[in-house]
Amino acid sequence: MSAEPLTSATPAGRGASGGPLIAGLLLAAGGGRRLGGRPKALLPYRGRPLVENAVRVLREAGCGPVHVVLGASAAEVRERADLSGCVVLDNPDWAEGMGSSLRVGLASLAGTGASAALVSLVDQPGIGPAAVARVRAGYRTPASLVAAAYDGERGHPVLFGADRWPDIVATATGDKGARVHLTAHAAELTLVECADVAEPYDIDVPADLARLDEV
Repeated sequence: MSAEPLTSATPAGRGASGGPLIAGLLLAAGGGRRLGGRPKALLPYRGRPLVENAVRVLREAGCGPVHVVLGASAAEVRERADLSGCVVLDNPDWAEGMGSSLRVGLASLAGTGASAALVSLVDQPGIGPAAVARVRAGYRTPASLVAAAYDGERGHPVLFGADRWPDIVATATGDKGARVHLTAHAAELTLVECADVAEPYDIDVPADLARLDEV
């Protein structure tokens, strides 16, 4: 899918309730290298691919539209997972790291009228709608920068106002994602404590797979 060049002048849209349009951006391209090459999007969770849970969480938290960036085994993910209603994007450079998926996702949102992108990761099933909704509620303007915090430490998800997208796209490389931008603008970051409603663990290594059996 082609996308318009990013500019800070993207017009702000309104959601169904009349509030700001906050898009959900799900990064689901990982190949699960430390999981023996099992794509994270297809890991089984409650009888369905993990990516479906991550999409549901974004929607239940009030995010929309939802854009999903795939990479490893993208064709298989499209075939096996129900991503209806989502804008599904392929990142051919997914192996370069999270930064490339973030660039693809933000570029796809240009011109949609979204006021912000709420970015989540597919391999964090311990983060549910309650935490995502708290971060979403932190939006104030297209310059907003909001992140979940766990006992005071920054984590995911993260909300980026549309005015910040061009700089993030320009600086997101490798596995750093948006860390360059977040570090440079730390004084402007609003942290929203979520430790009481979510657990920010990742599914990275075989020992973590047991968490997918937790209900």
